[in-house]
Amino acid sequence: MFRAHPNTEMSKFINAYKSASSRLIKKKYPAVRKKLWKEMFWSRSFCLLTTGGAPIEIVRQYIEKQGIMQ
Repeated sequence: MFRAHPNTEMSKFINAYKSASSRLIKKKYPAVRKKLWKEMFWSRSFCLLTTGGAPIEIVRQYIEKQGIMQ
């Protein structure tokens, strides 16, 4: 979860993040490469959700509760 300016090109940001994190993980954990298919760490897809004007604490609580059985 992070904040971004409305004019931020999120697809470029996400792809740069995926590239950088993939490189760092492969460097730190070389054994990971043996488990990958065609050197692909991340899939090409991603999910981006926006929150509009919701207070960040409400969004944080919502995210933290995902997957918890009630």
